[in-house]
Amino acid sequence: KSNFTGISGSQKIYEDIKPDYVAACFDLPKPTFRHISYDGYKAGRAKTDDSLIEQIKESKNLCRALAIPVYECEGFEADDLLGTLSEQLKKEKGNKVIIASGDMDTLQLVDGEKVTVLTPRKGSDVVLYTEDKVKERFGFPPENIPDYKGLAGDNSDNIIGISGIGDKTATELIKKYGSIESMYKAIKKDKGIL
Repeated sequence: KSNFTGISGSQKIYEDIKPDYVAACFDLPKPTFRHISYDGYKAGRAKTDDSLIEQIKESKNLCRALAIPVYECEGFEADDLLGTLSEQLKKEKGNKVIIASGDMDTLQLVDGEKVTVLTPRKGSDVVLYTEDKVKERFGFPPENIPDYKGLAGDNSDNIIGISGIGDKTATELIKKYGSIESMYKAIKKDKGIL
């Protein structure tokens, strides 16, 4: 993912992990299906700085010069492409996928030993998110992150959650019921749970 670190940080990660294969995914500067579905998606974000746009172009050029496949697709974000690639790759026997990204939305892709996410922390420190590490941080497994964001919303993408439900209540509901679908089943059984 293009927003992870500078070239030196990416090189260090490459040297530490020593992967058999590498690919890079980038956002395109066009609306995605999320923008079409919801006019407010990412509304209020500052315009991307011209210097960052140039850095992204140079990153793509460098990847191509190093024979690293570059994936980008109109209508989709880099995260969507990372999710698609990781789903395909984890099905092949023996593959272990490590996603290097600063976008915490990728944590929903963590899957047992097959898919982990490496994210930057302050300085040059990084965190490798396994399923246990995601549970430690949020209190629930990676597959429930979309349910959590559906309840609490996501300020970084300007996604409005359910009125009256913030981070704390969303976490409690996810811990108790798991998915939103499970909550609906519980509501049908017992109208007084909420």
